[in-house]
Amino acid sequence: MNISSFDFLRTKQFWIFQLLGWGFWTFMLVLRDLFFVPSEYISPRALIFATSAIAGILVTSGLRIAFHMVWERGFIIRFLVGWFGSFTAALVWQPFQNFIALIPFGEVTDFSATSTGDLFDGLLRNSFPLMLIWSGLYFIIKYYQLFQAEKEKNLRSEALAHEAQLLMLRYQLNPHFLFNTLNAISTLVLAQATVQANEMLTKLSKFLRYSLDHSPLDLVTLAHELDSARLYLDIEKVRFVERLKLEFAVSPEAEMALVPTMILQPIIENSIKHAISKSETGGTIRIAAQRLQDRLRLEVVDDGPGLSDQTVKRDVLTMSKGVGVSNIENRLKETYGSNHKLQFSNVETGGLRVTVEIPYDTK
Repeated sequence: MNISSFDFLRTKQFWIFQLLGWGFWTFMLVLRDLFFVPSEYISPRALIFATSAIAGILVTSGLRIAFHMVWERGFIIRFLVGWFGSFTAALVWQPFQNFIALIPFGEVTDFSATSTGDLFDGLLRNSFPLMLIWSGLYFIIKYYQLFQAEKEKNLRSEALAHEAQLLMLRYQLNPHFLFNTLNAISTLVLAQATVQANEMLTKLSKFLRYSLDHSPLDLVTLAHELDSARLYLDIEKVRFVERLKLEFAVSPEAEMALVPTMILQPIIENSIKHAISKSETGGTIRIAAQRLQDRLRLEVVDDGPGLSDQTVKRDVLTMSKGVGVSNIENRLKETYGSNHKLQFSNVETGGLRVTVEIPYDTK
C-alpha cells in the first residue's frame, strides 16, 4: 500500500468504521435469527436490520457532529454530551426501528401504530445501550488518534533534533581537520619545504572536494570510506614520507558494509598525532575490518607508545581525547544508540588499538 492510499484511508476512516461496525451489527442479528426464526422470515428481517443500520449510520453521524462541537470544551462537557447525546440518538432511532419492523408484515402504516411501551422497552434494552457503546468507541478511537498524532509529532521532533545533532558533529570535523592540516602546511613552509607544502595543498583540495560530495548524514560503504581515508593519508604521507607506513586488512564482505562518513579519519589522525609524529623513525598504522556475523568490526592499530598504565585503569572516553575521538563517540551514539562499541586498548607488542563495532548493514 502506497502513502497516498494510506492517507486516503486515514481521512475516510470514520466512514470505514461506520460501515464495518453497522455491517457487523446487522450480520450478528441475522445470524441470531437463523437459529430462532423460520427461514421464510429471514430475508425480510435481514432487510429490516439493514434499513435500521442505515438509519443508525445517519443518527450517529449527527451524534459525531455534536461531539465535534464540544470537543474543545473540556472532559466534563464531553462526558455529559456523550450521555445525553446517546440518549437523544436512541430516542430518535428507536421509533424508526419499531416502525419498519412491522411494515413487511402489513401491521403498521404510520408511527402512531407503535405503542409507548414498545418504544421505551426497546429504548432501554437496545437502542440506548447500543448508542452508549457507539459513543464510547468513538471517544476511545478519537483519543487513540490524538495519542498517535502526538506520538508522531514527538518522533518527528526527535528525528529533527537527532539530524541536527549529527550535522553539527559532522561539520565539527571539517574545521578541526582543516586547522590541523593547514598547521602542518605552515610548518612545511617555515621549513622552506615548498614542494611538499604545494603537494599537500593539492591533495587537501582534492580531499575537501571529495568530502563535500556527500551529505554529512549519509551512510557510505566501507570501501568508499577507505578511499576517503587514503586521500587523507596521502596528505599525511607528504609530511612524513617514509616515516608513515600503512597496512590494510579488509575483507570483501566488510567493504560492502555501510558506515558513517568520516568515521576512520579522526582515529587515523589520532594515531598519527600520538604515534607517528612523536617517533623519529615513524611507525606503522594498520587498518583492518571484518564481518562478525551481524556485526562489523573496524580496527586502527599503531605501534606507538600506547596508553599509560594510569590511563588504562580509567575509562579512556571520559578523558579529554580531543575533538576527533570525542566526535566519533558522539556520532556513534546518535546513529546507533547503545548498539555500538568504541574501545581503546594497548597492543601486547606495543602500540594502541582502537576498535569500533557497529551493526553490519548493506541496505
